[in-house]
Amino acid sequence: MRTIVDVLKVFLLFTGCTILFYYSIVWMSEEYNYYRRYDEPMGSAVKVSTMEQQETHWLDRLLLFYQNGE
Repeated sequence: MRTIVDVLKVFLLFTGCTILFYYSIVWMSEEYNYYRRYDEPMGSAVKVSTMEQQETHWLDRLLLFYQNGE
């Protein structure tokens, strides 16, 4: 009988921690859904990269793919 009580305690502890972990992940996910990461930055922000439109041949892209080993 004592073993069954101990197993039940461990099961309830595990279930409680799992539910707590799940709801904390859901809460953090909801917080980040409303985070506006694509808004214009405030202050004196500087754009650090630009996209260059250069015409590349498919063979050049293939060779670059093999050179990088990806």
